[in-house]
Amino acid sequence: MTTETRPNILWYCTDQQRYDTIGALGNPHVHTKAVDALVARGVAFTHAYTQNPICTPSRASFLTGMYPSTVRANGNGIAYMPEDYPLVTKLLADSGYDCGLVGKLHLASAEAGVEPRAEDGYRYFAYSHAPRDDWDEGHAYVDWLKERGQDLKTLQASDDNVPAEYHQTTWATDACIEFLDQSRNGPWLLSVNPYYPHPPFDPPREYFERFDPDALPGPLFRESDLEIQCKLADSGVDFQNYPSTPEKMNVNVIQAQYYAMIELIDDQFQRLLDAMEERGELANTLVIFTSDHGESLGDHGLVEKGCRFMEGMVRVPLVFALPGTVAADRRSDALVELTDIAPTLLEIAGLTVPESMHGISLLPILTDDDPPEHHRDYVRSEYRAAIADLGDDTFASMICDGRWKLNVYHGHGLGELYDLVNDPDEFTNLWDDAAHRDRKLDLLLKVLDDTVFATDWGPDRVGWI
Repeated sequence: MTTETRPNILWYCTDQQRYDTIGALGNPHVHTKAVDALVARGVAFTHAYTQNPICTPSRASFLTGMYPSTVRANGNGIAYMPEDYPLVTKLLADSGYDCGLVGKLHLASAEAGVEPRAEDGYRYFAYSHAPRDDWDEGHAYVDWLKERGQDLKTLQASDDNVPAEYHQTTWATDACIEFLDQSRNGPWLLSVNPYYPHPPFDPPREYFERFDPDALPGPLFRESDLEIQCKLADSGVDFQNYPSTPEKMNVNVIQAQYYAMIELIDDQFQRLLDAMEERGELANTLVIFTSDHGESLGDHGLVEKGCRFMEGMVRVPLVFALPGTVAADRRSDALVELTDIAPTLLEIAGLTVPESMHGISLLPILTDDDPPEHHRDYVRSEYRAAIADLGDDTFASMICDGRWKLNVYHGHGLGELYDLVNDPDEFTNLWDDAAHRDRKLDLLLKVLDDTVFATDWGPDRVGWI
């Protein structure tokens, strides 16, 4: 594409939304009309995998197109984002895109306020790491509430939770519209990163009341899950809660709360798309809808996130739409990674993809040039002491080739092997099954090779000695 024809880019990334939460992609319980319509006019990837099931390393990965361990952004709470590899937003800004961010960035710790920024390329910066009011300045959402005579802590203490009109997701849409209305020459990119459906599970009551928890399907769970999960937990493999039964965790209520937050996001996503269409922007905008990682949601006796690689944790929605360029109403079951987003954006913008990127452009599948059946032979995810507040020393790796998924918990002598064709819900761990020994060894070798090849080699070589 020439610089005159480059599309705008709306990159909408929710926080902690699993792959199976889109109505048009098979969930009959949650209503996602806006995303459903996006699926109808674009390409939906049904097997998109995050490179880490925790926020900061995932975001560092998809913004650089590289694995988090390579760019040395391995966990939440880090002091700063290393700058050895450029963010795709900076590359696009340098090429003439006017870039804006709304909501989370989370490439570094926000413990004491606005996180230290890397060279991110964002001119417009409406920052809200989370719906919190615990620092004096720099939190655009709290400032927005105060302008409306509202106090966040008072709203959160209400029996109704924060109502939709004062919700952080609603503020995010307002901030996006402000960005759209600013004058500029050339194309724009807007990263929209609302905090939800991340815990705490606290949707506006009006949205929660749309659901009957008893009518929801509940999690994937068998009593035998507790043996597997408790063994991992008792061995020191970290997670944000200890394994338990769905009844003890009240999972159906949590599922209703989670779906309610997704419906609020969908309504606000539609409001943003409507605003773009009213301004004549939608027809020339590449729209991406995705999430940084998933949520266990009671599956196998776990809620929230941590060092696990179950499908609900590592598979996320990924939808692209752009009239005239991206094929309409296409579903692709190809294995893809979130690392693939960055090179795709660069290629669409007519820019050179750095050789260092691990991602592979999705443009051949998005257009009519290639069939959508295949993109990668396997996908990989990793966990490197990622949760700061747990004193986490857990390291683990996942590899999945579409049928076989192997998870290895480094230093613990533990692992999992699942046959996703015959056991798609991951109930039967074949790690110690002698009949699958060769399969396990083959995947372990692939994990080792891939990890070594993705290592940051260091400074450029300038001589032979």
